[in-house]
Amino acid sequence: MHPTRVLVALAMTLAFSSVAVGAEAPAGASSCSGCHAANPKAGTPVPPLAGRPAADIASQMIAFKSGKLAGTIMDRIAKGFSDEETQAIAVWYAAQK
Repeated sequence: MHPTRVLVALAMTLAFSSVAVGAEAPAGASSCSGCHAANPKAGTPVPPLAGRPAADIASQMIAFKSGKLAGTIMDRIAKGFSDEETQAIAVWYAAQK
């Protein structure tokens, strides 16, 4: 799926669905917590994901997946997710406060 279509689908998902905070995480989201701390005050250079806009999370994942954004591991991790999985993870993390 083209990155622009992913972002449009993501915007539609956000506009027409309500993701409950604390709802069960989608498949793959638990792999993020190994590096992305839940506590924003954790002393790590890896940014927290909870509460970040879903479009930001999805666009970063797309950039890592396509190679437009270099990473030490994220480029390889991003390639393991379909566009739909990336969207679901982004929406879920955005709903976590």
